[in-house]
Amino acid sequence: MCIGITVEAGRGLDIKTKAASLSVASNTTLFLMKLGVGIFTGSISVISEAAHSALDLFAAIIAFLSVRAAGRPADTEHPFGHGKIENISGVVEAILILLAAAWIIYESTDRIMNLGSHVIQMPLAGVGVMGLSALFNTLVARHLFKIARQTDSIALETDAYHLSTDVWTSLGVFGALIVVQFTKLQIIDPVVAIGVAALIMRVAFSLTAKASGPLMDVRLPIDEVSELKRIVMSSPQIVGFHKLRTRKSGPYRQIDYHLIVPADMPVLEAHAIAEQIENRMRERFPDITIVTHIEPDTQSEISEPGTELRHPQTPHQRRRVRRRRRF
Repeated sequence: MCIGITVEAGRGLDIKTKAASLSVASNTTLFLMKLGVGIFTGSISVISEAAHSALDLFAAIIAFLSVRAAGRPADTEHPFGHGKIENISGVVEAILILLAAAWIIYESTDRIMNLGSHVIQMPLAGVGVMGLSALFNTLVARHLFKIARQTDSIALETDAYHLSTDVWTSLGVFGALIVVQFTKLQIIDPVVAIGVAALIMRVAFSLTAKASGPLMDVRLPIDEVSELKRIVMSSPQIVGFHKLRTRKSGPYRQIDYHLIVPADMPVLEAHAIAEQIENRMRERFPDITIVTHIEPDTQSEISEPGTELRHPQTPHQRRRVRRRRRF
């Protein structure tokens, strides 16, 4: 079983690395295209898009490095593994999105204040590169979202959202340049850029919250916690459980809890039941570390706050059950 888990983990890391490499290549190409067309046409929205793609490229490189580092096995210095590197990467990427939005707003406001000094040349050239950018980033973002779901990678998910914001901005600039081409209203270009920046900032705040949560050891989502509880309580031999703690480190889940069993249950039997429960948890969540502490069903354990029992009983009822079990 250990060999199977290692192979599967290695395969997941390989898939994530390839997806991150694709993002790096795509962002490099788009950055060079946008920068060249932006300088040629003089469009602040296209130049802003080039800056956005430069940050996308930097973020993609961070994602690439983080998925490789997070996949390293646990060691003496990091006994819980390196999974949180992905969360750090996600926070950094979200901050980069905010910086890109702030720069776009600054440049656009300056362009509005000095509207007559800048005239867009050949806006249709910008229309072409924005259309290609939206197409490329849509395809790459969909691929990253797919791999992120398969591997539960917050770094790839953040990179995918990063590229999705680039799609929105590219489409906004695409429409603005078409309007400029046919109406000659130069102010449309910076106004659209500001609107796009506002959308980018909204996504950035959401990503920051999602990526930073595991850094503070926030519990797993409520549906996952409920699933873990259901797995524990599905074992008919146990009395209940309490002190369930959960957290996430990159794609890796870590839980510990106290399993309450009948006080007269043999140690070997209690251990076997705990193993069965842990195996069912691993089937549901492959990348999970579980610590099970076995407790007897004494009154102090059962009355512990937060205890969940399969069949709540009074001390007198429990004594009767134990007498029947002996015979």
